[in-house]
Amino acid sequence: MKLPYREGTWFAVPLRRGGFAIGVVARATAIGKVILCYFFGPRRTTLPKIAEVEDLRAGNAIRAWRVGDLSLAKGDWPIIGRSESWNRSEWPTPIFIRRDPLRPKAWRVIYSDDDPNKLIAEEPEAAERKDLEENGVFGAGAAEIALTKVLS
Repeated sequence: MKLPYREGTWFAVPLRRGGFAIGVVARATAIGKVILCYFFGPRRTTLPKIAEVEDLRAGNAIRAWRVGDLSLAKGDWPIIGRSESWNRSEWPTPIFIRRDPLRPKAWRVIYSDDDPNKLIAEEPEAAERKDLEENGVFGAGAAEIALTKVLS
């Protein structure tokens, strides 16, 4: 099956209390499944046009997460369009953090820049570090719920 998205594709995520967050696919493979996306607020009441979102930048994102692509592939997350000027180097693969839930220990988690599902390394990290996203993969529903909370 040919995927309806690729790197540089902008899309909308329906929020649980109405409206949309905006996302962009920053890393994807030909087979999909897990993609790296940057997400943006504020909550929008209508779907924007591509010209309204393609000037957004990674530094303005509210989150950068690895997410499952099912809702994007099925059309439940509407595609807005693809940036013709997409430059993947402006959208880096972030480093994530994995914390031990029982001890004050943590690890920096590094994924391949070409495959957001391919783990490259884990290195010790300060458990109190707050500037890294938690490691994990969000399913579509979990991403919708989390974005709803962030944008409420």
